[in-house]
Amino acid sequence: MTCEIQSAARSAVAAARRLVVKVGSSSLTTAGGGLDRGRLDSLVDSVARRCESGTQLVLVSSGAIGAGLAPLALARRPKDLATQQAAASVGQLQLAHAYALSFGRYARTVGQVLLTAHDVVRRANYRNAQRTFERLLALGAVPVVNENDTVATEEIRFGDNDRLAALVAHLVGADALVLLSDVDALYDGDPRLGGARVVREVACANDIAGVRAGGVGASGLGTGGMASKLAAARLAAGAGIPVLLAGAVDAGAALTDASVGTAFAPTGARLPARRFWLGYAADPAGRLHLDSGAVAAVVESRRSLLAPGVTRAEGSFHAGDVVDLLDPTQRVVARGVVNFDASELPALIGSSSHRLPPELRREVVHADDLVPLPRL
Repeated sequence: MTCEIQSAARSAVAAARRLVVKVGSSSLTTAGGGLDRGRLDSLVDSVARRCESGTQLVLVSSGAIGAGLAPLALARRPKDLATQQAAASVGQLQLAHAYALSFGRYARTVGQVLLTAHDVVRRANYRNAQRTFERLLALGAVPVVNENDTVATEEIRFGDNDRLAALVAHLVGADALVLLSDVDALYDGDPRLGGARVVREVACANDIAGVRAGGVGASGLGTGGMASKLAAARLAAGAGIPVLLAGAVDAGAALTDASVGTAFAPTGARLPARRFWLGYAADPAGRLHLDSGAVAAVVESRRSLLAPGVTRAEGSFHAGDVVDLLDPTQRVVARGVVNFDASELPALIGSSSHRLPPELRREVVHADDLVPLPRL
């Protein structure tokens, strides 16, 4: 890892003309429930200054459920889905109104965009969301994005807004992604326990090999701890987007010279929208296990997957569905559109193509419909 690589990611964040910024619940709400208007105004001050420099900015904001606790007289974040949805219904109005008032101090118009996983998993919805963002940004508005918690069920949730932010960053063609939270950087352990070392630059998988991020930074108001932020940073960096992870209290520096927090250099090439959707947003319907030769062909040579390289199939998928491709160690190495139904594959597994009838001699996954996934 060189100094040039270290500085490149921060420079890219500082110079980004289109930027996605995500802020967590604990940075906007109080422990007792309700919005902390002072924190929200401070965040908006930093965002508005960046917008005034000419940057088009999309803000992914948690906090709807937390904002709804106090108005509904709820002492803590509810665990059951129905009450979470009720709190989000009340809190989302409070959050949107607070942002409208705060950005109004700078004569900035905000637009609310509520998404569910279907909006990025389904190709038609994905394209529609892209058009909405493009028009809002062209009109000079600041889109404020949140998961649509009032209707999202466990089956169609993003899981946390960190992953949502990474997906939105690619969806809008952002030059960089900034993740703001209650932790000021990535550490190799829990900084609350002492002895943890801060990781300032991440350029490859080796830089985070010793990081134990589970639970670090999680609060009672949100769903995302440091593990979710690390996963989101890896997702975005793997798709060619530089990432800065920093504390919300350092938003001013994060959105000016990017001199704070942890910077993640891109580890993969920027993908066309369809290939990103295929690799990171689509919902896999099954899994194909590959032998080492097939892994080398698919990942290193970027060739199509053929039947002889498949050792096992899992799931109830149909031709045209997206499936994960796993290496012999059970690691997902790629994702692609399968050309066979799950019921057809057992008879093909391990078979040489010349022994199959002509109608079955097609690729299991064609190279044009296959995306290798980075290791970072």
